[in-house]
Amino acid sequence: MSAYKSFAVVGGGLVGLPVVRALVAKKVSVVLLSRPESSAKNVPPGVQVEKVDYNNVAATAAIFRKHKVDVVLSTVATTAAGTLTSLVDAAKLAEIKLFVPSEYGLPTDGQTEGALGDKNKLAAYLKDVGVPSTRIFTGMFIEFIPWISGYTDNGKITIVGNGEAPLSCTAVEDIAGIEEEYTSASTSTLTSFKLQNSLHTY
Repeated sequence: MSAYKSFAVVGGGLVGLPVVRALVAKKVSVVLLSRPESSAKNVPPGVQVEKVDYNNVAATAAIFRKHKVDVVLSTVATTAAGTLTSLVDAAKLAEIKLFVPSEYGLPTDGQTEGALGDKNKLAAYLKDVGVPSTRIFTGMFIEFIPWISGYTDNGKITIVGNGEAPLSCTAVEDIAGIEEEYTSASTSTLTSFKLQNSLHTY
């Protein structure tokens, strides 16, 4: 039996929509939260889209309650630090069982500067306010390799150094699968796999 039955995915972009599709395939309840000015496209049939200002804690919490959300999966840009803390506050107000923040990249545990530091501060904030959470570190998106390597500019891959340094990447569809697999895991699985207040690297 699944430990969690109802999911809210915040943001319907590069990561958000694949996560929604993965959850829909598991036949669990999914609601997609989107900013009022955004137009959610290619949303699977049956998934309700709720437009809300993420900085409005009360309104966001009301949506979580309306859909009886167990798990919040944030896929919003990690540069929006204020927005992310507001989402955490809304999750706290709605007594959410699990919050998965927007990590999606290099490990941030112990980081103090820049975007990685902001992610780590959010993890600390989740702990401080008592919202159960899981951080999933995926490494770089494999879809970004053409852009990062210069291929999109000149049609050639630029390799720095001798080309022997290892690189860990994850495809967006696999990230969606990872989130779906662990957040909708069976109760028996969760007894041996620590999900709340934990971090996982892939």
